[in-house]
Amino acid sequence: MSEIRDNRRRFLLKAVVAATALPLLGRMSPVQAAPLPKLPLTNAQAKALSYTEDASKTKHAAFKPGSNCANCQFFTAATGACTLFPGFSVAPKGWCSAWAKKAA
Repeated sequence: MSEIRDNRRRFLLKAVVAATALPLLGRMSPVQAAPLPKLPLTNAQAKALSYTEDASKTKHAAFKPGSNCANCQFFTAATGACTLFPGFSVAPKGWCSAWAKKAA
């Protein structure tokens, strides 16, 4: 009988500890990455690819009307990141000479 009582006490103790820990776990938020810094126009890669923050203002020969970072395969909308410019965010309305149409 004492073994059953001890098991019950252990169970109740664990249940109380778990019940008090649940609200604390709910307050913990997942770690979020810091936002990426904006790509400087003076960046060597940006210059080499004729990057501009406003596609409508580019006069590059390879520019096609309607092309911009937002519809480029290298752009990630959630973070503003571009695989061609690691560690930086680019403007969704921007453009560079490496633009490639995003797959549907």
